[in-house]
Amino acid sequence: MARILITSALPYINGIKHLGNLVGSQLPSDAYARYMRARGHEVMFICATDEHGTPAELAAAKAGVPVADFCTDMWQVQKDIAEGFRLSFDYFGRSSSSRNRDLTQHLAAALGKNGLIEEVSEKQIYSKADGRYLPDRYIEGTCPDCGSENARGDQCENCTKQLDPTDLINPRSAISGSTDLEVRKTKHLYLKQSAMRDKLDKWIDSQVGWPVLTTSIAKKWLHDGDGLRDRGITRDLDWGVPVQFEGAPWQGMEGKVFYVWFDAPIEYIAATAEWADANGADDSAWERWWREDKGADDVHYVQFMGKDNVPFHTLSFPATLMGSNEPWKLVDFIKSYNWLTYEGGKFSTSAGRGIFMDQALEIMPSDYWRWWLLSNAPESSDSNFTWESFQAGINKDLADVLGNFVSRVTKFCRGKFGEQVPEGGSYGPAEAAVSAEIAKRLTAYQNNMEKIELRKAAADLRAIWVAGNEYLQAAAPWSVYKENPEDAAAIVRFALNLVRLYGVLSGPFIPDAAHSILQSVNATDARWPDDLDAALLALPAGHGFTTPDVLFAKISDERRDELEAQFAGD
Repeated sequence: MARILITSALPYINGIKHLGNLVGSQLPSDAYARYMRARGHEVMFICATDEHGTPAELAAAKAGVPVADFCTDMWQVQKDIAEGFRLSFDYFGRSSSSRNRDLTQHLAAALGKNGLIEEVSEKQIYSKADGRYLPDRYIEGTCPDCGSENARGDQCENCTKQLDPTDLINPRSAISGSTDLEVRKTKHLYLKQSAMRDKLDKWIDSQVGWPVLTTSIAKKWLHDGDGLRDRGITRDLDWGVPVQFEGAPWQGMEGKVFYVWFDAPIEYIAATAEWADANGADDSAWERWWREDKGADDVHYVQFMGKDNVPFHTLSFPATLMGSNEPWKLVDFIKSYNWLTYEGGKFSTSAGRGIFMDQALEIMPSDYWRWWLLSNAPESSDSNFTWESFQAGINKDLADVLGNFVSRVTKFCRGKFGEQVPEGGSYGPAEAAVSAEIAKRLTAYQNNMEKIELRKAAADLRAIWVAGNEYLQAAAPWSVYKENPEDAAAIVRFALNLVRLYGVLSGPFIPDAAHSILQSVNATDARWPDDLDAALLALPAGHGFTTPDVLFAKISDERRDELEAQFAGD
């Protein structure tokens, strides 16, 4: 049994996320966590809301409520939505927690004492109209690299280039829209990432099997242009982790907070400590996951994120942990994702274009979204959501293949033998052939889940469902029953065991349907089929079952057209 630590990139607190955010980190990390638990491994699955920085302040100001209250309310909203999608976090924390404040200050102090933090006098944009400095997202303008007119002061979302507010062309205040701006001098702390360049380079080179997307982004940031730059880790904001604290190896930083991208990844650790606190455990409970001197040396740590988060997780966060000279657990594998587009374009909150997570749960069961998104995950390239593709995935994969199989088997058995596994007859070459086919597909499914190739794993799982349908169609128990009820009983008994097997194997992708399937066949023992032959004998003759309701209702063409129009945007 392995010990596996899994973290999903933290969703911003500033609003409800769209389906692209869901499939870019939270959903695939959940499928992987569910699979690893099913295989008997010890899993710690962590996520949290990212609550500091300008996005939170701007959203709270727009809502007209104090930022702390806004974050509390939105944390609950995001937590409820996560539960609606059956995201099985062991803990869903908050980066505004006291644990994260203490850990952030601790690591910053360690970096400072190790000579990796430098006080820098820098120029920053000040808005006369707003009477304040404009850090990060408080300022917008044209990207100097790609020319996008909607770049932010911290990063251009169009080309992902990390920016400083003074880099922007034609800058404007995100608060008032004012262009009456001036550059003033102020003092900030910088993390000397450049001093860690060689160490980070060797560490990245030592990682085996990382996705090309992850490694290529990390290497680009290390070597393109001037290479890895020192980055400011403080901001002139009210909301965040205070920079000036007892024991800080610097002075004169009152009124400043740590940059959100410095403290946010530290919340992975802090949220695990929050989990320990919530369960009445002492620090050893979380330290065994994060401190290599406390047992974390045997942990396999996997991170999930969209490609825009890769630079911070391959460079900035490792630099923080390495630079502390403390035995923190570093990531072993980073699974990064490309973008999900909507009908060929971007999701847009302002234009009402695309589907957001709360809306999705209102119109369709969570399993529908989980299946389509995971089976079309943007792993090697961007994926495009269309209502036609979504309809086809639900109707053909879930309803026609899996749902149809479960329904046909249970209804036929109920009509001919009652609601119990029938006895009589024996298995022959047909059962041996489908068992061999499923064994081959199961090996591929497991290998792809281990490698976190979820699109391939979904195709393997569907092929396992198809194998059962093809067996049932060829065996035709409804015809055999007329001449030899005992032979028909053997076919149905084998098929009912396939139903149970499908319930077990489908859990990582469609947990609600998997639960319904297992409940219908009274499968109290739903262990992973390490022994496939034994798994296909798990339901003996006489074992009771119930015929489930329709597992997957089909999406009609009319309903598809309605939804397409509803979410087309302005």
